[in-house]
Amino acid sequence: MNSKKIIENITNWLKKYSKESNTNGFIVGVSGGIDSAVTSTLCAKTGLPTLCLDLPILQGKQEHSRATKHIKWLKNKYKNTDSKTIDLSESFLSFKNSVEINSKKNNLLSLANTRSRLRMATLYYFAGLKNYIVVGTGNKVEDFGIGFYTKYGDGGVDISPIADLYKTEVIEISKELKIIKEIILAKPTDGLWDDARTDEDQIGATYEELEWAMKEKDYGKNSLDFSGRKKKVFEILNEFNKQNFHKMNPIPIYIIPEELR
Repeated sequence: MNSKKIIENITNWLKKYSKESNTNGFIVGVSGGIDSAVTSTLCAKTGLPTLCLDLPILQGKQEHSRATKHIKWLKNKYKNTDSKTIDLSESFLSFKNSVEINSKKNNLLSLANTRSRLRMATLYYFAGLKNYIVVGTGNKVEDFGIGFYTKYGDGGVDISPIADLYKTEVIEISKELKIIKEIILAKPTDGLWDDARTDEDQIGATYEELEWAMKEKDYGKNSLDFSGRKKKVFEILNEFNKQNFHKMNPIPIYIIPEELR
């Protein structure tokens, strides 16, 4: 993998998109995870104004600490980078107390997704003020393999620079960019829950396993071609893909027949 060339290409692509869209810079939500760290660094490397927003919502101390460390590192390295920390905990709790709450799984999931949507609204608020582009931080497994993101939350973005990179490739890019080691080694988490559950806890498979399954699926394989753990991983991939199909495809539009117009 030619990490240096990929970094150069993505950086140039971002600059070109900003110029063609007549926007002034980029805005990225920084979570303390590797995907947002790599994305914000790629944006900063363009030389264009890059605003990093740290948007904790009842956030775990370790996640918030990593986000703060990355932003400090980025601002020291790239003078075109600025940041804001906006604690959305009270906004979230106010919303939570305004709607019907119970312990059913669907309600808890809806509240988790609400955190992501509050962050999206905040990103677009500042993007509107500054005429910036909201930059997505999803990788290929999340965006196109299992749909592991919130519709109109972290999935609500203007541009996605790392969406064609597998998680392991994002890690390679992060090493080339010299991202803080603590962030590279941290277990991936979406940060939408009150406990410390990781992405693997929620999905039931590692990103490396899911990447393998995605590639084998591209070769025409399916779960019936394997047994044991490999079969299980294929089933997990297919189940998430089926469940989140509506996220990964354009919004359905009913086309009015011409004879009815």
